[in-house]
Formats: sequence, C-alpha cells, structure tokens
Amino acid sequence: MEHLIQVYGYVAVLIGTFLEGETVAMLGGFAAHQQHLRFSWVVLTAFVGSATGDQIAYFLGKRFGRSFVDRRPKLGAHLARATALLERYPTLFIFGFRFIYGIRNVAPVAIALSRIPTARFLVLNAMAAALWAVVVAGAGYLFGQAVESARGKLHAWDERLAMGAVLAAISIFGFNLLRERVFRRQTASKGR
Repeated sequence: MEHLIQVYGYVAVLIGTFLEGETVAMLGGFAAHQQHLRFSWVVLTAFVGSATGDQIAYFLGKRFGRSFVDRRPKLGAHLARATALLERYPTLFIFGFRFIYGIRNVAPVAIALSRIPTARFLVLNAMAAALWAVVVAGAGYLFGQAVESARGKLHAWDERLAMGAVLAAISIFGFNLLRERVFRRQTASKGR
C-alpha cells in the first residue's frame, strides 16, 4: 500500500486537484505527514493541478464561454453568483474562488467572460493556486500531526484512527459531490 501511495500519490494529487481539489490536496498533505509522500512535492503537484485546471477552464471560457453557458441554463445561477462577486472584488475573487463552494468550477469561465486581461488572470491564478496548495495541503499535514499526537496517547487505536481519517476524507468528498448534485437538480428544477 505504501509503495502504491508513493508511486501514484503525486499523480493522484495532480489529477485530483485538476478536477476537484480540496479533499485530494488534504489527503496528500496527510500522506506527507505520514511520510508516504514529500510535502514539497504534494504542494507542487497540487499547485500545478489546480493552476492548470483553472487556466484551461479559463481558455475554454474565452473560446466557448457565452455559447456554452447559453446552452446550459443550469450554469446560469452559478455563473451569476460568480460574476457578481467578481465584479465587486476582482483580485480578491481570483485569489478566493477556490475556497468558495459552488462556484469553483464556473469561476474561470466567469473571469474569462469578464474584462480581466488574460495576462492578469495568468499571474493572479498562479499566485492564488500556490497559496491554495500550501494552505490546503498544510491543513492535511496538520491533521496528520493531530492524528499522530492522539495516536501517541491511544496506542490501541492506531488502525482505527487511520481508517477513521480515511473514511472521514472519503465522506467529505462524497458529501461534497452529493451536495453539488442536489444543488444542480434544485437549480435545474427552478429553471424549468
């Protein structure tokens, strides 16, 4: 198991942060604390995955954004929310959209449809992705530290605590997916 994590852990972090983000980056930080992965590499791969995913979404938004959104009314509510925040706080929005549930995936499209120049987004996106990678992977690392501290006090609970951490992470990921699907269905039913 450790070998699989060491070999595929970085690839999983890269792909996971490209597609989704938080849960995978936190698990990478946790694995780094457990010395299955190197923290610096987890942060680097989380940064690359997040920045690349959002940059590609931005370029797709530039190319296909308006027509893509017009054909998918479900995206309208998310895009409207993202656009409202973007217009009020453009720089802060670019730094923070990764941390705001429900708009992370449409934020790059909203930015692409705005008047923000590509070069500005490229720079701010890279800075924001670096900050996000450190914060989220760091939270996973600190969680690993907390587990280790508790584990030191509760020897008999080693495996149970580790399994609990894994189950909690999987539960959070599953809950986020379920919540997003419910939100999409509610948005779709309101649009009808």
